[in-house]
Order: sequence, then C-alpha cells, then structure tokens
Amino acid sequence: QTQLVESGGGLVQAGGSLRLSCAASGRTLSSYVMGWFRQAPGKEREFVAAMRWRGGYTYYYADSVKGRFTMSRDNAKNTVYLQMNSLKPEDTAVYYCAADPSGGGTYYRTADYAFWGQGTQVTVSS
Repeated sequence: QTQLVESGGGLVQAGGSLRLSCAASGRTLSSYVMGWFRQAPGKEREFVAAMRWRGGYTYYYADSVKGRFTMSRDNAKNTVYLQMNSLKPEDTAVYYCAADPSGGGTYYRTADYAFWGQGTQVTVSS
C-alpha cells in the first residue's frame, strides 16, 4: 500500500510562490505516474500536472498553469514536488498528490490514480 503525504501549502499573495511536496511511503515512486490535482470549493477536482516514465520523464501541465508551475521528483527521497510561481487568486484550492502504479492510464483523469494524499490548502490573496 502506498501512502502519500502532501505539505507546503499556505497563504500567499498574488504573484508569490509556493512549493508543494508529496512524500511517499510503502512503495517507491520511480516507476509510477505521479500527478497533482486541485479542487476549489464547489468545483470538481481538476488536473494540474503529471509526470511519467517513458524512457525518460515526460511532464504534462494544464493550460491554466503552463509556464508557471513545474513538477519534479527526487527518487532518492521518494518525493515529488510542485513549484508554483506567479500565483493567482484563481489558483486557490486544495491540492492533491496522486499515484498511478500501473502507468497504463491517462495522466489527467482522477479515475486513473489509485492512491491519493490528504490534500494541502493553497490560498492566494489578491
């Protein structure tokens, strides 16, 4: 069983930065598809970013965060990160880390991920 624990959320002013971390226990993440999703109040959980191994790591980003957010991983620490720059009030949400051990699904559907963290709140003030 893989357990994921997010950290790094908080309150930041528009234009600021935060780095979220997702630490895994139980299994190594190196071959998993890893994703970040977010859910704002009253809205569905949406895809933010993902990475998967295909001879090298391939990264995917939602259009709304492309150029501002960067996903990375440290296999030695079994941790993935989401660096968020130029934050906007519309980025306010609970951010979730997710893992797909099969690697066979899409990277953007919540249903393709078997393991989820508890979420960390990100609030961007205007």
